[in-house]
Amino acid sequence: MAKPLSQQLADLSARAKNAEDAVAAAKKEAHDKMMARREQTRAAATAAFEKMNKDIKSVEDTASQQWSALKAKVAADMNYMKGNIAEFKHERDVKRAENLADRLEREATFAIDYAIASVEQAKLAVLDAVIGRVDAEKAKSS
Repeated sequence: MAKPLSQQLADLSARAKNAEDAVAAAKKEAHDKMMARREQTRAAATAAFEKMNKDIKSVEDTASQQWSALKAKVAADMNYMKGNIAEFKHERDVKRAENLADRLEREATFAIDYAIASVEQAKLAVLDAVIGRVDAEKAKSS
């Protein structure tokens, strides 16, 4: 895991101070010691660049893994959302079907009630007709 920025800045500061001290010391040393210090510095620089390359590769791998994970999460979220939309549409279709069934049942109930009332009205009309006929026959005979 990457160091916190404050720690990285502290490391940078320490290395800069070390470089400053090495240059100051080199000015006072003999040529052979300066060459040895230079080789040590070159080795340290090479090691630092190799570490940096390793860290970059690690970050790239991590970023690649995180990118893959993010893409997978987005795909899963999209599928979940599509599922929710499909479920919502299904629920909406079910609700519409239930509402239509309720309305049709109310209309059927009304039609049946109307038919019952019509039958009763027809029965009343027939009874009125029979009574009217009986009354007419009585009027004729009296």
